[in-house]
Amino acid sequence: MSKPIYELVDELPTNNMTVTTLRALDFVVPGQWENIVGFKNTIVKVTGETDEALIQQIGDRAVWLFNDKSQGYQRALWLYQTIDDADAALATAALANKISGRIPLGGLLNRITPNSEKAQTLDLVLKLVTELVAFCQINGIPGDSIGDFVGALGEYSGESLMRMAALVSIDGLIPLGPDFIKKVESTLGILSPAELEKNSTFGKIKPLIPGESTEGQLAFIGESFNSTKNWMGNFVAQKSLTPEKLLNRFNSFIDFSEGKLDYLAAFLDITTNYFEHTGTQSLARRLIERAVAEI
Repeated sequence: MSKPIYELVDELPTNNMTVTTLRALDFVVPGQWENIVGFKNTIVKVTGETDEALIQQIGDRAVWLFNDKSQGYQRALWLYQTIDDADAALATAALANKISGRIPLGGLLNRITPNSEKAQTLDLVLKLVTELVAFCQINGIPGDSIGDFVGALGEYSGESLMRMAALVSIDGLIPLGPDFIKKVESTLGILSPAELEKNSTFGKIKPLIPGESTEGQLAFIGESFNSTKNWMGNFVAQKSLTPEKLLNRFNSFIDFSEGKLDYLAAFLDITTNYFEHTGTQSLARRLIERAVAEI
């Protein structure tokens, strides 16, 4: 990695489009996510420890664990970072507009290209597979352990639960509508390995997706989605989530019309990196919890 884990946690933003967007989603998982920034601050929050010497000892052990390449922590972080390949120029323009109030999405439409339904489907399922494989890397289990991941979803909390809530909301409901699960199933059912190969995001994370060939990886992606679709469907139902409810929340800081949902989805995709942000926080938490258990 180019930077040590403590530096990455120290440099997490306290307020940007990603943080604003996640805060707008707090109503989905109330009180689950706090934007904890700073490595020492994270240690204190996770452990409740106040002894400076012990805090230092925990931090040193966590850093050592992260640096141990026989563990999967660096690979997990790479996945979280790689799946969120954003356009920094557009994000900067959006933040500049935010200074004076709500972001006028209409003024940015000529710089945004909405994803096709097929591309949006791939964006969702590749993020889902990223979450699955990163979970396996962090927990030291085989990367194709779909059953273990699905079982763990029921216990998700904090940053991890917020990440999944954002996935369902930003990459599912907003761009694809309330029947997004059926649309994803339909698209995956006719997707060919050759089409998958053309996807640039897949090309980046392909080395860590289980499967001996693109055909095998496509099958793994399909199996991953089929195994988690019930969780996603139940999550939407239990939270009474609709695109309209999400629009009301996002309209507090983005000025857009209801007929431009595909543009809103593209804008959020470009200007946020919620996987990297919350993934870094989840990873830091896991490292700290393990460090405490081992010292």
